[in-house]
Amino acid sequence: MSTTIEHSPADTAARIEAAGRAGRAAAKRLAVLTRADKDAALGALADALLAATDRIVAANDTDLQRGRESGMAEGLQDRLRLTPERVAAIADALRQLAALPDPVGDVVRGSTLANGLQLRQVRVPMGVVGMIYESRPNVTVDAAGLGLKSGNAMILRGGSAAAETNRVIVDVLRKALVEQGIPADAVQLLDGGHEDVDALITARGLVDLVIPRGSDRLIQAVVQGATVPVIETGVGNCHVYIDAAADPQRAVAIALNSKTHRPSVCNAAESLLVHRDVADAVLPALYDALTAAHVELHTDERASALAESGGTPYTPATDEDFATEYLDLQLSVAVVDDLDAAIAHIDRYGSGHTEVIVTEDRGAARRFVAEVDAAVVAVNASSRFTDGGEFGFGAEIGISTQKLHARGPMGLQELTSTKWIVEGDGQIRR
Repeated sequence: MSTTIEHSPADTAARIEAAGRAGRAAAKRLAVLTRADKDAALGALADALLAATDRIVAANDTDLQRGRESGMAEGLQDRLRLTPERVAAIADALRQLAALPDPVGDVVRGSTLANGLQLRQVRVPMGVVGMIYESRPNVTVDAAGLGLKSGNAMILRGGSAAAETNRVIVDVLRKALVEQGIPADAVQLLDGGHEDVDALITARGLVDLVIPRGSDRLIQAVVQGATVPVIETGVGNCHVYIDAAADPQRAVAIALNSKTHRPSVCNAAESLLVHRDVADAVLPALYDALTAAHVELHTDERASALAESGGTPYTPATDEDFATEYLDLQLSVAVVDDLDAAIAHIDRYGSGHTEVIVTEDRGAARRFVAEVDAAVVAVNASSRFTDGGEFGFGAEIGISTQKLHARGPMGLQELTSTKWIVEGDGQIRR
């Protein structure tokens, strides 16, 4: 069984058209599956992945070795790396999806009109979803699982850095689907170059939705070039703001976790803002903790003075530092005059992903929540909770930073549209 869309003498448009038509045929079958069918298939996919752990990890080792030889940064290697434990976690996410309610068929709203017509707005699958992403092979499984549960056929185009890993994973998934009586083309993998991306994002009528996930460069290329509808997942230049009324111990714990728990992912903090009234009390302890965790600090003038007085290594921060999503053990730090200054800083440099305030002042928290424009705003909690699994979605297709249809972690409901069902007994319009 072929794992990928094979290259052929036919042009790229013809190959993508074939993938789209195969996806539409598979989507027709997915649309009528019962929840029991889907949940049994998700369990079978999880079992198949676990059984193929050695094969998947071996393929991943090949990708990692190629990445090291090409000078891939350690943070990117971490995003790419699969271990037996990570494969088990990916399989477990599929089982969590199976335990969640099926959104397809849910009634969003309904009513009976005065003329007796019965109206229902119900959730339905999108149809064929194209997913374009980089480096993280767990996304391959998350996308396949979410697509299956929500009734969508998935056409996947992963990054070249994870090419071998993705080929093996998709091969395992397709074989498991067939064994469950589900078309293999419910999950397809493109292995061409940028020409495949260009053809996929302009395949109107064959592809219903495109979701890019990765670097800002990738996302903007898709958003600007697509004629297919796009849900934009954004980069994560996330901030932790420590307010004047913050509990110092809580502030240190939240900022440290937000930055160091897994620095290579989009919900890790990239900037720290500290109110000037508590900077002397909070920053020295936080600097010690961050330095012990090998975090490189990029500090503004006031934050630099505190670092220097305590002997903490630092680099003076530039505008570019505050605008950077590091995805690594680096953090920009600024001391701000007040809540207004913190919000203004976030407005200028934030990416609309996740913003955190640490405070015991309910008024400050309410203002921060109301005025900060982001997909997720957290009060006294780590930025690392912006995640589909942590939100109880089982997994996520991405973190949407746009404002149409879906915003924040995208789970099953965000992969559905709706249709109106009108039932009558002969009414005509007069």
